[in-house]
Amino acid sequence: MEFEDVVAKRRMVRNFQSRSVPKEVIDRILELAQHGPSAGFTQGCAYVVVTDRMLRRRIGVIQGEDDFYLQRRFHKFISEAPVLIIVCVSERLYHDRYREPDKLKEDGAEIEWTVPFWHFDGGAASMIILLAAVNSGLAAALTGVFRANELRKLLGIPEHFQPLCVISLGYRADDVPSSSLRRGRRPVADVVHFEHW
Repeated sequence: MEFEDVVAKRRMVRNFQSRSVPKEVIDRILELAQHGPSAGFTQGCAYVVVTDRMLRRRIGVIQGEDDFYLQRRFHKFISEAPVLIIVCVSERLYHDRYREPDKLKEDGAEIEWTVPFWHFDGGAASMIILLAAVNSGLAAALTGVFRANELRKLLGIPEHFQPLCVISLGYRADDVPSSSLRRGRRPVADVVHFEHW
């Protein structure tokens, strides 16, 4: 598929068919995610792939599927998606990397992190997963993690990794579009541009 078509087709799909996704497709999507930007080539992202039905249900509860998404007329798009990918990042790995000799400042100190690049890198990896899903003929939805400790405990995620989001992956079924779409997409002409004076 052409890149522009992949980007234009990407949307949050909140209902999936029950048929399974081949393992080689999931592996390829995660391989592509490894090509995202990585500050200092830290490669501080990790992924937990969940296909077990009972575990998906437990994750759905932690993610507020019953008490939040169903009230908004969405399907159980977390527990009923055949694949869940939990994107995690480790702030510690970034600090470790930027304390290595080639990354230290001249005075021997670690850089000041004005932006938490571990979150940026995790977001970029998540977008690659969403786009790779479309390119593979799949649909996807992303939900942020609000109960990180519960999810970490359930999945045995090491303490220094923070789960950022849960990506539901599968073959699209008819779904209820988000009411947020009524806002419409901003025209390019409305985007603020800064120019050098």
